Amino acid sequence: MVVLTNNLDKKNLGLAANPALIVVDMINGFTDPECPLGSHCQEVLEANCELLKAFRAKELPVFFTTVVYHSDQQAKVFRAKIPALNLLQPGSHWVAVDSKMLRTVSEPLIEKQWASAFHKTDLDSQLAKLGVDSLVITGLTTSGCVRASAVDGLQHDYRVVIAREAVGDRNLAAHEANLFDLAAKYADVQSVVEIVTFLRAL
Repeated sequence: MVVLTNNLDKKNLGLAANPALIVVDMINGFTDPECPLGSHCQEVLEANCELLKAFRAKELPVFFTTVVYHSDQQAKVFRAKIPALNLLQPGSHWVAVDSKMLRTVSEPLIEKQWASAFHKTDLDSQLAKLGVDSLVITGLTTSGCVRASAVDGLQHDYRVVIAREAVGDRNLAAHEANLFDLAAKYADVQSVVEIVTFLRAL
């Protein structure tokens, strides 16, 4: 068996001049432990609120995502793998952004059916119209939709920063392993304090 060591020559790129915040799936279905898809994530909610306050204070772009299935034909394999996803129906309580986020009507809500916020959505075109050059990605879950969105963000040529305290996972080991891997190859992982400090200096 070949064992690869983590000796990649990597650089921390950080954010650029016009960042956007992508809040991934901070919806009731994932933030409410009463839902089979949910978890206890109070600290993640609080960290997201802190970042939202900082982005709004600078009038920088904020986007939210949710997962909604409008027909049985959407994401059939994904839903077969995780049947609880079938709860995410249009108009249901579970697909609504958690009220603690205080989302405004001016903050776009991206409906998606797969893990990535970019896959088969118009997120990239909306970001391009705003001249966005870098992303702060937060939300749930680190090993799932956050990771997929971060990798796709890089593949769309955005600098990506993951806000460490503002992402979470149902499995702590998966959370830590994915943050480690994302930082090694696809994104920077920064604290909320680091990100807020950068924003205030813009």
